[in-house]
Amino acid sequence: MHTPPEPGRELTIQEVVRFPRPGMTAPSRFAFSPDSRLLTFLASDRGDLVLDLYALDVQSGERRLLARHPGLASGAALTPEEVLRRERQRVRETGITRYSWAGKADRILIPLEGKLYVTSSQGEALREVAAGGGPIADGALTPDGTRVVFVRECELWVADVAGGEQRRLTFDASETVTNGLAEYIAQEEMGRAAGFWIAPDGATVAYEQFDERAIPPFPIVHQGGETWEVEEHRYPFAGTENARVRLGVISLGGGDTRWLDPGDGEYLARVNWHPGGDLYVQMESRDQRRLTLLRFAGGTGAPETVLVEAIDPWVNLHDDLSFVGEDGSFVWSSERTGFRHLYLYDRAGRLVRALTVGDWPVDRVIAVNAARRQVAFLAGRENPLERHCYSVSLDGGDPVRLTDEPGLHGAIFSEAGNHWVETSESRVQPPAVRLHASGSGSPLVLHAPRLGAEASDLVPPEIVAVPARDGTTLYGAVYRPLGRAGPHPTIVSVYGGPHVQQVTDSWGMTVDLRAQYLAQRGFLVFKLDNHGSSRRGLAFECALDRRMGTIEVDDQVDGVRWLVEQRLADPRRVGITGWSYGGYMTLMCLLRAGDLFQVGVAGAPVADWDGYDTHYTERYMGTPADNPDGYRQGSTLAHAVELRGKLLLVHGMIDENVHFRHSARFLTALQNEGRTVDLLVLPSERHMPRGDAARQLLEQSLVDYFEAHL
Repeated sequence: MHTPPEPGRELTIQEVVRFPRPGMTAPSRFAFSPDSRLLTFLASDRGDLVLDLYALDVQSGERRLLARHPGLASGAALTPEEVLRRERQRVRETGITRYSWAGKADRILIPLEGKLYVTSSQGEALREVAAGGGPIADGALTPDGTRVVFVRECELWVADVAGGEQRRLTFDASETVTNGLAEYIAQEEMGRAAGFWIAPDGATVAYEQFDERAIPPFPIVHQGGETWEVEEHRYPFAGTENARVRLGVISLGGGDTRWLDPGDGEYLARVNWHPGGDLYVQMESRDQRRLTLLRFAGGTGAPETVLVEAIDPWVNLHDDLSFVGEDGSFVWSSERTGFRHLYLYDRAGRLVRALTVGDWPVDRVIAVNAARRQVAFLAGRENPLERHCYSVSLDGGDPVRLTDEPGLHGAIFSEAGNHWVETSESRVQPPAVRLHASGSGSPLVLHAPRLGAEASDLVPPEIVAVPARDGTTLYGAVYRPLGRAGPHPTIVSVYGGPHVQQVTDSWGMTVDLRAQYLAQRGFLVFKLDNHGSSRRGLAFECALDRRMGTIEVDDQVDGVRWLVEQRLADPRRVGITGWSYGGYMTLMCLLRAGDLFQVGVAGAPVADWDGYDTHYTERYMGTPADNPDGYRQGSTLAHAVELRGKLLLVHGMIDENVHFRHSARFLTALQNEGRTVDLLVLPSERHMPRGDAARQLLEQSLVDYFEAHL
């Protein structure tokens, strides 16, 4: 432990609310042009959230603006579908937030507010394509860049980029049937945003059709404005029916759809075209213990089973299917050993060799270069608090680390493999971006952090190792009060759920301005990644199998007790706060460990897992019918009688992910026990509060609550 840092300039609550955070204005969403000569990315030279499209010539280093938003940049004109897409992808930025290159042509597609625009490497003025008609929900260019496929009014369409006829491809959408879009579960929980996939020859398109008729509509009432309206979602609650999904292939010239038979899998997990024209489909079973990779030769005909992943207790989906040249061999990742590793298979699905091994997980594949026989991937091989880029040969051998500096790194490689972009950050360095060239020892600095006075007094948190009661090492972060000796009133900032890692050597830790502000106000702030969190392997994650709300709470208790032993935390003054799963954890810690946690601020908490969706909940808990004891023990409603501390409950009334109903049910359970809590309702906010006034009220209320009661 270090001595407490000395006080510096104090933050204001307005700075806590403001986005982007200091130092977090680095370029993002990098892509190389098909000829690998140009690097494109989104950035704001103004340092705000309004993004523009830029290009960098990889040979000369010349940087230039390619496209700005042609109209409003505030997001005021967003379609309802775009609003929900941004919610599900947690996007705060405005302006140009998405773009894509044609696979083999100098053409860029930019979707904006229900319309599609094109430009090229020349940066000519944005030109609208497929104009007229209703708003467009999604779009993509054919590989040659001559046509655009898109979804309008729940039907699939195609149009020539040069202008002229727009051709409707599907004709059977209805109130419950949608063509060409990903269903809610795929978007929110499966990491799949696409609902159609254009073939490499640009002649056909595979698309998803989903039918939600078996899912009753769930109403969300907008009541915070001058008028009211009802927004309906067909939300699949745990243990109930999912949308019924079909996969078809249709010619871009029109005609009948050829419906494919993907077997008895419940979930359409992934769809990929092989460059040679075969269609690869991943189907996942309802219990998520079985993932089947199928191949449809030429995109038609009967399916061939290429491989089957059967993993207990669940299969985590990935995007690591990467084809090696034209022979049909491919790279695949699996957690069959307890840690995600990479494997090379031949076209028939026979294992050729393991490419990585060890008690550490691969994060993801980022490039496969068949000519160079190399695979690039990201992992925390030496340290789970860091992430580095590695390269390994397809012919075997040890991985070679490509990044050196401590912290989190990301990378993207050109198709030719002779250039790659490295992003890097740590607790003491804001995000930086460098362009590397093969054979060159000096990378081009694309973005160097520039910090103003607003970040000069931010103190990086200390990373600590905490023993859990079973002997496992847990990692935590400590934000100390400035210039004060302990023990301190302590606030645990918690998430606690799977697929999230809070504690890393990253700049995002340092610019957690809420934690910094609370530390300046005299609180010690503590974060701990309990069992179940990501990047520690499947065994670490699946410790919460069928028992959410138990071992995670035990770990948070162990973390606070460790702080007490270090004379950092005052055991009589411990609070906790979190959002979403963190809101659920806040409630469960207050309910199950009320002797230690005296005050909580819980945001958008899940009250009972029977009220959350199928794919996420059933992966960890099974269904309510086959795991009634787990659901009961993991429910805040069953423990409401145990509440002893002070609680501020916060929830947006139009939250379409964790419905306001969760908080309403918890309040009812409390009232049935004669108990009350404090409540902050955000009438016009969804799962991620976005309005400036609402966010400022939230942050000030949180600080005031802990200062009043802790």
